[in-house]
Amino acid sequence: MNRRVLASLGAVSTMALVTLASLPLSGQSSTPALVITAYNGGPAVPYTVPKTPWGDPDLQGVWSSDDATMPMSRPQNFGDRLYLNDEEFAARQKQIQTGINNAENAVGSFRGDFARRAFRQTSLIVDPADGRTPAFTADAQKRRAPRDQGTFGNGPFDSTEDFTLYDRCITRGIVGSVMRVVYGNGNRIVQAPGVVAISYEMIHDSRFFYTDGRPHVSPSIKQYLGDSRARWEGDELVIETTNLTDKTSIGPNGNGLRHSDKMTITERFKRVADQVLQYQITVDDPVTYVRPFTLSLPLTPLDGGTLLPYECHEGNYAVRQSLGAERAEDQKVEADLKLGIIRPRRPVQDGLGVGGQPIGEAGPGGLIPAAGRGAGPN
Repeated sequence: MNRRVLASLGAVSTMALVTLASLPLSGQSSTPALVITAYNGGPAVPYTVPKTPWGDPDLQGVWSSDDATMPMSRPQNFGDRLYLNDEEFAARQKQIQTGINNAENAVGSFRGDFARRAFRQTSLIVDPADGRTPAFTADAQKRRAPRDQGTFGNGPFDSTEDFTLYDRCITRGIVGSVMRVVYGNGNRIVQAPGVVAISYEMIHDSRFFYTDGRPHVSPSIKQYLGDSRARWEGDELVIETTNLTDKTSIGPNGNGLRHSDKMTITERFKRVADQVLQYQITVDDPVTYVRPFTLSLPLTPLDGGTLLPYECHEGNYAVRQSLGAERAEDQKVEADLKLGIIRPRRPVQDGLGVGGQPIGEAGPGGLIPAAGRGAGPN
């Protein structure tokens, strides 16, 4: 991966001191008001949203979730607090600065992929109030399968269908495509009259949001990224997506228990400062979750301003080697049986995930590490 141009420490300190205000959620509506977490719980800062030549709010730019270092679900010690207190925020700022220092002196492909700004948000999930993913329904529990973790899990892997669409370089899904991971967190937005388009850096998906009032396609047509229709509500772009498949998941890189094809997603984008685009996702899938839930995160300018190529298939041995390891284990188990040795199968990952970390292990304080520690499916 090409090296990105590093941001100045002056920009870091400026963004870390941004104080704006959040809006409360009401009830359990599937389309709650935008929760502007970039405001850090403080008073709103007056801001005039720029307009395109044809008069729409201008969201264009190359944005990143690199600075959204908070976990998806809130650690229980924070309770219902959406924001860190002053002491906790100082610790997060120190952690971010340590990550910056480490990354600037790093050597390797991911040295440009790190957080540069600190925000007070305790979790991506802002509704329900406890900031935690709602429980799965009984039906969803029945659908659990080893394949939901793909090459990040232990299998068994008997065919390509046992891998996630991320492993197969197809898509990370809507939610997984924007959540912060160890690299490739860029999102480019371009606009034209009646349409907005977003392109993701990793797996290079692009989505088009038409704002001209056209109806959704037939419900019989299912797509990995669904069918999206958009509208402007003042300075906010609101996108409603239907017609999804049950092949993707809600989580970083699209890993985890797969949602149903009944899921709908409502997204909201709003420019709240020159260098902050607030992005919110509401997931409503009554077949999979006991209630809707909402994630909100600040997107900030991508350092370097350019999405880098993501050649996922080229040199990708994850699926091939996982299947090969399973077949080799088949032979070893059979050979041991002939010797009278009965033992459990040794899983492909053997309890390890990306970069050799134990599966499920997080960084300090439950945060995703500020500097990358490994690659995706390649």
